[in-house]
Amino acid sequence: MASTTKVALAGATGNIGVPTLKALLNANHDVVVLTRKGSDSASKLPKASNLTVKEVDYQSVDDLTSALQGVKVVVSTLATASIGEQNPLIDAAVAAGVERFLPSEFGSDTVNPSTSKLPVFKFKVATQEYLKEKASQNPSFSYTLVITGPFFDWGLEHGFILNPKAHTGTLWNGGDMDFSTTTLASIGQAVVGVVAHLDETKNRAVYVHDAVTTQNKLIAYAKEKDGKEWDTTVKSTKDVYDESMKELTSGGDIGKAMVGFILSGIFGGKETGGTSEGRDDNKLLGLKGFSEDEVKALVQSFV
Repeated sequence: MASTTKVALAGATGNIGVPTLKALLNANHDVVVLTRKGSDSASKLPKASNLTVKEVDYQSVDDLTSALQGVKVVVSTLATASIGEQNPLIDAAVAAGVERFLPSEFGSDTVNPSTSKLPVFKFKVATQEYLKEKASQNPSFSYTLVITGPFFDWGLEHGFILNPKAHTGTLWNGGDMDFSTTTLASIGQAVVGVVAHLDETKNRAVYVHDAVTTQNKLIAYAKEKDGKEWDTTVKSTKDVYDESMKELTSGGDIGKAMVGFILSGIFGGKETGGTSEGRDDNKLLGLKGFSEDEVKALVQSFV
């Protein structure tokens, strides 16, 4: 049986936090969940003997340092709105003698030069730079970036990758672009894999995916189930990038612009690191990847 590690988790009730907490608890790690003072998120957490909840002020390094005593790994799954606020947590991790920090990445390949320049990832890239600086100053402190591509099940349920329920979708660059995608449960497993392989994952990005697929393949799987035609439009990632830049510079719909930037990164092919095929860390982190039948079953479960 793998040895137990004390892991602190920030953002435990979000999209990534829930499956990550479940995976860490199932792996018998001692988990300290950090919750914002005054929030009711603790009531949403599962009951487990290896789970402790600590209320913290995310702006207070002292408060966070005290909460992180004895913790070996900190995992941040903080929501997008809070991603730019991870520095106090990083400072506290260093002060508390934490060995490894996993920032709130879990998405596009922000290490890729083209993708890192997208305005939507400004805070993630700034956090990476801060982590590099802290790791170089403190040899006992290190970081791992977990790159997953879009969330497979979430992206089908919420119409982000495609909308199987409504039989609609925007086909980016024609719909034949390979992209890597990972389910929420597998992202949780990837975090457990990093905790089990701290040496091999030190100060670098790790890449995982359940599948490398295309939008058109996914639509074909959906059609196999119900035979219905889809209402699709074809759009280029260059156009959505240009539109997003226009929204951003004219003070338009910033939220829409940010989604556009994310889509241009995911479906931009090899140039934007949209696929991690041939360079993934699945084997190291214990992810088997999905067979074609498993991908098909997942898509059909949303039809």
